[in-house]
Amino acid sequence: MSKQPEKDSWVYVAVENPGGDEKFVGLADDKSKIAYIPAFLAKDEAQACFLNMPRESGKKYEIQAVIFEDLANDALDNGFLIFILNSEGKILNKIDPSTV
Repeated sequence: MSKQPEKDSWVYVAVENPGGDEKFVGLADDKSKIAYIPAFLAKDEAQACFLNMPRESGKKYEIQAVIFEDLANDALDNGFLIFILNSEGKILNKIDPSTV
């Protein structure tokens, strides 16, 4: 596992409806009943992995930078964990946002 990003670090996430009613893209693992927001340490990793992520037809998405602490607060408010992934979708770290 990689170390957890610092609170003031930038991480990269997929955003649904950029420029409008934006929200972070969250995913769910139905088998383990875990909801999480995939986050990345580099924009190019996020873009590479996002090509293989499930998306809803007709919706717009964009990779955006966000301060890690802001992401953690939103994840906590909405019942999500944060998974730091690499460009291939491998989980580098599973983060409980209540610990940020």
